[in-house]
Amino acid sequence: MPASDDATGDLPVTDTVVVPAGALDWRFSRSSGPGGQGVNTADSRVELSVSIDALGLSDAQRQRLTERLGNRLVDGVLTIAASEHRQQLRNRQAARDRLAAVLRTALAPPPPARRRTKPTRGSQERRIQAKKQRGELKRSRRRWD
Repeated sequence: MPASDDATGDLPVTDTVVVPAGALDWRFSRSSGPGGQGVNTADSRVELSVSIDALGLSDAQRQRLTERLGNRLVDGVLTIAASEHRQQLRNRQAARDRLAAVLRTALAPPPPARRRTKPTRGSQERRIQAKKQRGELKRSRRRWD
């Protein structure tokens, strides 16, 4: 099993961005919810934190990341929590996957600007026709006193 697939090791985000294992900060606590007798003894809830300064990003990537994740960052640290599984190992993997997805989405370049076009003649005529039909329907609902 490669190091990127398990719950330890470096975390690949994109082809060029890889979070080093040393930059990941793990915290474990007891999870709420079902679990039987083991719920009070197993620290299955996982919090995974990473400082955006430790990612080795370019200035443009760092700016894009802080703009898109501004409300999720606390002192430049992004934290992801996972507690949906009963096993700590599965929660660790879920947190890694979620962190990679959040970073990948935030680092994605903006889409190309949309080229403005004029509506076609047919679409304008269909729009006007639909408005006339709607007005006619409303006119037919009026009460005649």
